[in-house]
This record gives sequence, C-alpha cells and structure tokens, in this order.
Amino acid sequence: MPENYLPVLLQVLVALGFAVTVLIASVIFGRSARTNATKDSAYECGMLPIGEGAPRFSVKFYIVAMLFVLFDIEVVFMYPWAVQFRDLIAQGPAALVSMAGFAGILVIAYAYALKKGVLNWKS
Repeated sequence: MPENYLPVLLQVLVALGFAVTVLIASVIFGRSARTNATKDSAYECGMLPIGEGAPRFSVKFYIVAMLFVLFDIEVVFMYPWAVQFRDLIAQGPAALVSMAGFAGILVIAYAYALKKGVLNWKS
C-alpha cells in the first residue's frame, strides 16, 4: 500500500525542491533596488494617492447585504426540497409541515426586519 504513494511523494519533493531552488536563485542573482519616496508610494493608475482609500458606506448597506445572503441561502435549502416534492409528499405530510415551519420562520424574520426599519432607506 505505501508504494502507491511513492509518485505523490516524489511530486511533492520535486515541487518543494523547485520552489526552494527558485527562491535561492532570486536571492543570489537578483539585484537590490534603490528605494526612494517616489518609488515607495502606492501606484494608483497614474493618479496621485491623495485622501482616503475607500469611501465610507452606511451600515444599512451591510445589513441589506447580510439579509440578502441570509434569504439567498434559505432558497438554496428550499431547492432540493422542491425537486423531491412529489416523492416526499408520497411518504406523508411531514415534509410539507416541516417546510411550512421553515418558511414560517423566514416570514417572521422578514416581518421583524421590516418592523425594525432595516429596509427603510430614508431613515
């Protein structure tokens, strides 16, 4: 059994050897560049890097993004259930009741978000 892992071990050793060889060669043959303030500044597509890097966003954007991901993932859980719906119903009503409970929890969460004003952009 261990002889089956010999090609994998050989490939790992060759990859590690190549990585070490290239790193050592770059240190030996590479030139050290002189540094100055112009070369050390960030390159921003030809623009001078003045001001903050990114604009500030309201927390509402992040909350809506989290709600989107949350409800999107719930659809991922509902899809396999919908594909197997006929087979599940043939076995009994337990699958329908469990999905109704799941959807009910989602409706309650959505109503809670609406009540808290999460989706109201004017406030």
